[in-house]
Amino acid sequence: MKFVHAIEGLSLWVGRAFGWCILILTLSVSYEVFVRYVLNSPTVWAFDMMIQMYGALFLMCGAYALAQDTHVRADVLYRLFPVKVQASLDFVLYFLFFFPGVLALAWYGWEIASDSWRYKEVSFNSPASIQIYFFKSLIPMAGFLLVFQGVAELVRCVMAFRTGVWPERLVDVRETEDILSDADLETISSFARDNNK
Repeated sequence: MKFVHAIEGLSLWVGRAFGWCILILTLSVSYEVFVRYVLNSPTVWAFDMMIQMYGALFLMCGAYALAQDTHVRADVLYRLFPVKVQASLDFVLYFLFFFPGVLALAWYGWEIASDSWRYKEVSFNSPASIQIYFFKSLIPMAGFLLVFQGVAELVRCVMAFRTGVWPERLVDVRETEDILSDADLETISSFARDNNK
């Protein structure tokens, strides 16, 4: 379990660090809206800043979302299955779909990033011609982080299949739905206790 939590810890740390891109993105969009529509003096850099912050957030928080089990899934039937069946399905689907995709992301992302560094690529869509090879380096990094987190998820599946219980995750945040359902259970329990007295 230490191995799984070590990888999850790395994913959480990277996700939290790149989560600050939201603040930078919000401030740059707000600034651009203000100078464009109030001062009638648009910038040449804000559009590039927005694209790079959003892209960095999207790429580097994938492993974080996987570690927190927050990726969207159509679990209409899945949640009704016993844990051992869920673990078996997850294990097989990681090999069929997840690993081929993220390994391709890492492999081709490495090629894209290395070409970008070799040419010292700049954005041709921007009048500012900002450098984008730093940004393109995040593509293979995201792929490798997802591979590591995927290995941790495979270990988690094996443990769940053996024990019939999903191992605990390192908890960073909780869905509002889960918080409300826990609050509802506590309310119902306290109501039942009060009525039984």
